Amino acid sequence: MARKLDSQGRLDDAARAGWLYYVAGRTQDEIAIAMGISRQSAQRLVSLAVAERLIKVRLDHPIAACLEYAAALRQKFKLRHVEVVPSDPNGTSSTVGIAEAGAAEIERWLKRSDPIVLAIGTGRTLKAAVDQLPAIECPQHRVVSLTGNIGPDGSAAYYNVIFSMADAVKARHYPMPLPVLVSSAAERELLHAQALVRSTLDISAQADVTFVGIGEMGIEAPLCLDGFLEKDEMLALMKRGAAGEICGWVFDGQGKLMSDDVNDRVASAPLPPREASSVIGIAKGKRKFEAIKAAVTGHQINGLITDEAVAEFLLRD
Repeated sequence: MARKLDSQGRLDDAARAGWLYYVAGRTQDEIAIAMGISRQSAQRLVSLAVAERLIKVRLDHPIAACLEYAAALRQKFKLRHVEVVPSDPNGTSSTVGIAEAGAAEIERWLKRSDPIVLAIGTGRTLKAAVDQLPAIECPQHRVVSLTGNIGPDGSAAYYNVIFSMADAVKARHYPMPLPVLVSSAAERELLHAQALVRSTLDISAQADVTFVGIGEMGIEAPLCLDGFLEKDEMLALMKRGAAGEICGWVFDGQGKLMSDDVNDRVASAPLPPREASSVIGIAKGKRKFEAIKAAVTGHQINGLITDEAVAEFLLRD
């Protein structure tokens, strides 16, 4: 049944319908079901989004509910930056919406005239975001990887994004020539003492802004799927209270880094100090709810790009 809307509410619904159609790739029938309206109303809303110039390459109208969620999250968790994108009720993608929003935020930083250091993590969501970047000429900036670009078998890590970023962004890039996890703390210290690695670690510590994914715990989690942890190691971690990870660094339900053998073997650079740097997590999806909550609670990150479903979960308490 079509709803009677005021002017702002109608633009909000037009923006939502436009997002579902142009970003999430939904048909007008699917939009009608998702929004609880008729197909004709869905068609009119999509047309209105175009007529009002809300649709360009990206959605150009902030949805009121998303803005309210962002403000509430910023206040509750003392975050510097929050962006909440619409949720696609029937979507299965873990990156649609937040990848586009993440790309837009990365682009904003790279278009600054003053030189900056931008640090980047790894993972499926960040790769999807970097794949959305246009070609950018910014030779004044430095882009550094926090995580290694080598898989556990010595092959190139597929979801390491520093090389994908180098294709689009003309800046100085500093990869991390290490795996995410090594065999022991002693091996990590030996590798980190190498001049090439030491230089990359020093640059990462100077980052003005950092973009990271947030990994969940479980046998289907990236650390297991990508071969860095065996299933029994993951289950043991979870039994000890692990809730999530960022760049391989495992934290508990309160967002505190765990004193654990696994963290002793993480070869990634530490996250830059949140007091002096923006560390923005990009993540969504029900399976990541607890990891995201722990990350913002323990201030592993001080910025978040996510969707409405995650925002609603984080604001329940």
